[in-house]
Amino acid sequence: MKKKKRKVFIKRMRQHLLFLLIAFTVMMAALVGVVVKINLRDGQRYSEKVLSQKYYENKTVPYKRGDILDCNGSILATSVKVYNLVISPMDILETEGALEPTEAALGKYFGVTKEEMNKFLEDPESQYEIVRKQVTYDQMKEFTDFEKTKAGWDVVGVTFEDQFIRVYPNNELACHVLGFVVGGNVGIGGLEGSYDTELNGTDGRIYSYLGEDFTMEREVEPSRDGYSLVTTIDTEIQRIVQDKSEKYMKEVGAKNISVLVMNPKNSAVMALYNCHQYDPNDAYKLDPVKYQYDEKNFEQDLPALSDEEFQAMKKNMSDEEKLTALNTLWRNYVISDNFEPGSTYKPFTISGALEEGIVKPEDQFFCDGHQIVADWDIHCHLWTGHGMLTVSEALEQSCNDCLMQIAAMEGPTIFDKYQVQFGFGKKTNIDLPGEPSEDSMYYMLYHQDTLNVTELATSSFGQGVTVTMMQLGTAFCSLINGGYYYQPHVVKQILDADGNVIENFDKTLVRRTVSTETADQVRNMLLNVVEEGTGSKAIVEGYSIGGKTGTAEKLPRNNGKYVLSFIGFAPADDPQVMVYCVVDEPRVDNPAFSSAGTVLFNMIAEDLLPYMNIHRTETPEHSEEGIDEIASPVYNGDAPENDVAGENADEEVPEETPEGELEELPADEYEDEAYEETYEEESWEDE
Repeated sequence: MKKKKRKVFIKRMRQHLLFLLIAFTVMMAALVGVVVKINLRDGQRYSEKVLSQKYYENKTVPYKRGDILDCNGSILATSVKVYNLVISPMDILETEGALEPTEAALGKYFGVTKEEMNKFLEDPESQYEIVRKQVTYDQMKEFTDFEKTKAGWDVVGVTFEDQFIRVYPNNELACHVLGFVVGGNVGIGGLEGSYDTELNGTDGRIYSYLGEDFTMEREVEPSRDGYSLVTTIDTEIQRIVQDKSEKYMKEVGAKNISVLVMNPKNSAVMALYNCHQYDPNDAYKLDPVKYQYDEKNFEQDLPALSDEEFQAMKKNMSDEEKLTALNTLWRNYVISDNFEPGSTYKPFTISGALEEGIVKPEDQFFCDGHQIVADWDIHCHLWTGHGMLTVSEALEQSCNDCLMQIAAMEGPTIFDKYQVQFGFGKKTNIDLPGEPSEDSMYYMLYHQDTLNVTELATSSFGQGVTVTMMQLGTAFCSLINGGYYYQPHVVKQILDADGNVIENFDKTLVRRTVSTETADQVRNMLLNVVEEGTGSKAIVEGYSIGGKTGTAEKLPRNNGKYVLSFIGFAPADDPQVMVYCVVDEPRVDNPAFSSAGTVLFNMIAEDLLPYMNIHRTETPEHSEEGIDEIASPVYNGDAPENDVAGENADEEVPEETPEGELEELPADEYEDEAYEETYEEESWEDE
């Protein structure tokens, strides 16, 4: 009986288990069906919602902007790593007991007040608030060391992110060469602007996120640092130029002083200086623009502003006035401003006449102190006249009268040919920003079709024609190096972040200007200018120096205002350096007799030539006939209302110059039959 009951019980149990198994299977099948249905219909939407709720991090890894170095490897501009102090209000507020110790630590190490913290903690869902910018490494390390101690264990939600700031270790030195950087690594002016693309790199990224298995995943895209520039600037030469110019400005004064130093063998810029400087570390600081208001007062015979008066004036300046004043301060006079060069233009007039065989160095001309040209009485600087002079002596004594006669023999066509051949009226294509447009430069001088007799006469001695310092300096280099016009440049190498050379810039030969024979003749004449003529104040004991003085009367004529200049080189037999000094309106009682440009050249050369190890020669003996070039009015009596080129600057520039295209050099040699040698055959080119 008992066995029968047990069999019935087992049978019922099996039936119940089978029923449960079938029911469970049906339920599971239904659940799977629902899941499949949901996944097919709304799977993408739910996946996106889940992923959006997962924790992740997207952090920028900033690149380092490339350095700017001088020719000896000294740093002119660099980027220094600093740190942004960042907090996560969510972590601080959600972590029990974290608020008070975190506030205390931030207050102790970074001076964060309770009021500041309350402001940063206003959004409890925020995970990113920048509390302090440009924290130094030492500040950051002191805090992170504290976090590792027992007292710092309760500090949460504080991190640091990398940042780079631009630093100029020499402050104002070479500021117009360098330019500066504004937010977002944007270069403004100078090399920072010209080579902005090369100096900038590419940011990297760090991706941190919570994976499907709740583990932290991390991906890193490294940053690429910017390229560095090795320049032709020599920091010590730049410092010599700045120190001597500042000394002259302090002792004498002027409206403006600018100096350009170049290597005549390749037109590399070794120093470039404008007296009104700024600190690229704080380029928007207004204090350096004070000179602009002092200049206005000087012109009105008013005293200079006191510091208190200027500070009061700054407060009332509009944003537009501030920007205008700063743009004037940042402007690079050597590159951007044009002026009448005066007698420094005479070597080019003579070079063209010699090259064309119109005159020879020993040909003679008579100077009686003036020339009557188209009813205008045009002066020589020596009103009593120089008498009979050879071509060489005319340059030595800077005789306007003789130069007008030589230009008249050349005529407009030949005169203009050599203006253009020497690069006047054209861009130099220097690798710095601010050079005027090709169109506006074309009209900075009179060309064949506008060189009437009066314009030809005044242009012959550098009045009426206008140039930039970079134009004249580059042209002069070609005249003293044998007739080779090289494109001026400031950068000689581009390096990657590992120091590998990406690109080299040595010298780019653009064209021949004159033959070696003509260049040698003129260079010897320029030596005589210093040893026998108007440039005697440029002499530095023990050195052979050549050069040319310049005195240009400013508009309006007969106003007693002059631009005085000197462009010189050493040693005279094999020029290693060219120095061009321009002093605009020296503050002396009689600026006509000041020889300001020559005096400044002498001050610079006394330190520059020994530094460069220029070889010494016997000290030249001063000739009793050596005289200063006295600045004097261009006209005796009435003068034209405006006799300076540029009135037609808005006209369309001809596709070709009056003499046709410039004589550009092919890659290997100069093909014009007028020159037998190639530029590769000059022995000094390979020294």
